[in-house]
Amino acid sequence: MKVTMIAAAGENNALGKDNDLVWHLPDDFKRFKKLTTGHHIIMGRKTFESFPKLLPNRIHIVITHNKDYAPEGVLIAHSIEEALGLVQGDDNPFVIGGGEIYHLALPYTDCVELTRVHGVFEADAFFPKLDMQKWKEVSAEFHEKDNKHNFSFTYLTYNKM
Repeated sequence: MKVTMIAAAGENNALGKDNDLVWHLPDDFKRFKKLTTGHHIIMGRKTFESFPKLLPNRIHIVITHNKDYAPEGVLIAHSIEEALGLVQGDDNPFVIGGGEIYHLALPYTDCVELTRVHGVFEADAFFPKLDMQKWKEVSAEFHEKDNKHNFSFTYLTYNKM
């Protein structure tokens, strides 16, 4: 099994503020959908609650400390280890946030799909700093700012060495 973290983060590793993203990148949403469809997606409760509805064609696993939390249509875990134990049959589950969950999942992660948004943002959630002694960049694809994207960004893929 290959565990992949997928995120969009600013130059300062900003993920979001007040449980929302601080940018709107339609092409990044399309990439997220393409990569995660058909897989388990592991997230924290606040990330899950930021969605208007369940994301189609994905199995949602929500990590929470609340033992009584039981939203319809999701699997519940109380630790990253428990969440990873729920992904039987999926050779590539995705960790999709938020900041605390990324930090907890980092030791178990084999691949990082990071959209680096070129800007510095005010945030209250941050992506963990990757130790580049342990990670190798295997691809990078730059996208200019345009009429649909207020910021330029780069799709980066890192594999654990």
